[in-house]
Amino acid sequence: MKRIWWIPVGILLLAGCVPSVSDDTEVLKTEEEEAETAIIPSIQLDDRYYRTLLPYKQSATRGKIVNRLNSHYDIKEAENGLLRLSQHQFSPDDYYFQEGQKITDEDATAWLSRKSEDNPLGLNPADPRTEAQKKAGDRPPAEILAHIVEQNYLVKTNEETIRLGGVSVGLALNSTYYNSVNDIPYEEAIPQAHIEKEGIRLANEIVKRLREKEGMAKIPITVGLYKQNSRGAIAPGTYFSYGVAPGGQNAAVNWTAINEEYVIFPTSGSEEKYREVDTTFRNFKMDVEEYFSNFTSVIGTGFYQENQLRKIQIDIPVQFYGAAELIGFSQYLTGLVLEHFPKNIEVEVNVSSTNGPEALILRKADQKEPNVHIYD
Repeated sequence: MKRIWWIPVGILLLAGCVPSVSDDTEVLKTEEEEAETAIIPSIQLDDRYYRTLLPYKQSATRGKIVNRLNSHYDIKEAENGLLRLSQHQFSPDDYYFQEGQKITDEDATAWLSRKSEDNPLGLNPADPRTEAQKKAGDRPPAEILAHIVEQNYLVKTNEETIRLGGVSVGLALNSTYYNSVNDIPYEEAIPQAHIEKEGIRLANEIVKRLREKEGMAKIPITVGLYKQNSRGAIAPGTYFSYGVAPGGQNAAVNWTAINEEYVIFPTSGSEEKYREVDTTFRNFKMDVEEYFSNFTSVIGTGFYQENQLRKIQIDIPVQFYGAAELIGFSQYLTGLVLEHFPKNIEVEVNVSSTNGPEALILRKADQKEPNVHIYD
């Protein structure tokens, strides 16, 4: 059984790699008003991951995401999904990643709020209600825009300097609006057609505002529209469309549909495309129960692209009584992964207890043997 050091997938996607002391590590200057030294690590973990400039700079809007999105699932996917769609425009072979530096904290605060006399920059609809209407219980227009994610992609200009080569912006949009009137909470479903229409309007307005910032006139901008899931959901939403504003243009064009979906297994859905995977997962779950029954649940989260399952993540919470039992259970799970799941999909099994993570089994697509890690 292989023992590996594991770095969480979210960190791999965002960081791309870890600092290297290799002679191949590059130290470059950024083309800013005040030139700064940037380190480009020599190692790229995978061609799906961007190399990242060091020291790492956080986006000014990062702290606002927790309060604006419905769950930690949406927080993670709003960022990771934007990284995936950015690869259509900015190849990891040629571009380096940096969290967004153009949208300031003041911008985000103003843009995410409702439009009003005090805040003319608000991108959510103004509240037209009179005081009498408010007391009568009339509802305000639903807020569509929940959060803005910005990512910067940099390129070399020569052997010693790098510059901004592209910007990606993810607009997290509400599918359900939660509010209260006279202390009475309510929720309002937002039709998909309205989400799409408002998403494109918001995208073009943000592109226009970014163009007004220094150095942004000719930078390509990719904008993705993300539909976040409802509160209480245990699966994230997904990006459903993206457009590109070429350098010099104030609007995104060539909007392209994105067919991605997260599905929880076992599922009660009757769709044909889920049936085979659901049967496979249920058989896997039954075999787990035969070996070890004192767990609360076995839950799988499948990631689909173009109606094809690409990855399934399985979470198994258990109570263990000894190291030998954990090792035996992990060995058994490894066999079940090979037995039940086709080789062309990535499978990740996380075993946890009240003490935290206990074991990780990871088999990438077309990998013969899974990697297994037992946490000390």
